[in-house]
Amino acid sequence: MAAKKTLTKSQIVSHFAEKFDLSKKTAAMIVDEVAALAVAQTKKAGAFVIPGIGKLVLSKRKARMGFNPATGEQIKIPAKTVVKMRLAKACKDAVVPPK
Repeated sequence: MAAKKTLTKSQIVSHFAEKFDLSKKTAAMIVDEVAALAVAQTKKAGAFVIPGIGKLVLSKRKARMGFNPATGEQIKIPAKTVVKMRLAKACKDAVVPPK
């Protein structure tokens, strides 16, 4: 089964431009600003909510022991902060209906 292609940024911009009767330049600025706002707020507050879609959150991972797959040698993996996306229930249910 061939994988379906996801929308590119220019396709999203074109969709918004047509749907809301905007120029492509204005639509592109809106898409860029939403992305920039999401990054800035996630850094500053630790979370950013996109209503109906989900929430970007910062999550701290603890340091742990792991293995180098090439040599089997045990290595220490340092603690780090990662970004996770928690999907909204409405979005999950719309994409994959509950059974």
